[in-house]
Amino acid sequence: MAESLLKRVADGDSGAVKEVMDQFGGLVWSLARRSCFNPADAEDATQEIFLDIWKSAGRYDESKGSETLFVAMIARRRLIDRIRRQGREPQMEDVDAPGFELAGSTSLDGETVSEAALAAQAVATLKPAQQRVLELGLLQGLSHSEIADVTGMPLGTVKTQMRRGLIKVRELMQVGELADPGEGGS
Repeated sequence: MAESLLKRVADGDSGAVKEVMDQFGGLVWSLARRSCFNPADAEDATQEIFLDIWKSAGRYDESKGSETLFVAMIARRRLIDRIRRQGREPQMEDVDAPGFELAGSTSLDGETVSEAALAAQAVATLKPAQQRVLELGLLQGLSHSEIADVTGMPLGTVKTQMRRGLIKVRELMQVGELADPGEGGS
């Protein structure tokens, strides 16, 4: 049986590095592009992800999942870390960047922030599997097939979890079962 690509990377095979980039470059780029506001950020994120893949290749265990799953999980974690890090940092540099108006045209008025908080509360009431599927699909922008690869769930289960989760969130937001965080609180 041929040695896995990631094991060859861990062993320092320079040819395997190029093969990893060829095989998983499209997946990593598509995940990064969906999570980043502009191509420059996506390029930086892709570079960070591949650096982490090189460092982590030795931890890959074939018995726990496919190489695609391993790479997608690393990409997901790096992208979440990046989003969290950017959320804590003021985005003063990006204001002057070309194309910022198009990418950042989602101004956050009070109503939008309030609705986002309500949606987050509604999502928090879901089953963990539904939360995970919604997070991967809506926040990370993964397709149903990609979510199935990342989570190990059958494709039909992913679609069902996504649909039921969205219906539940919609119901909770429409009936107002959740308290508006902007109201009350005292």
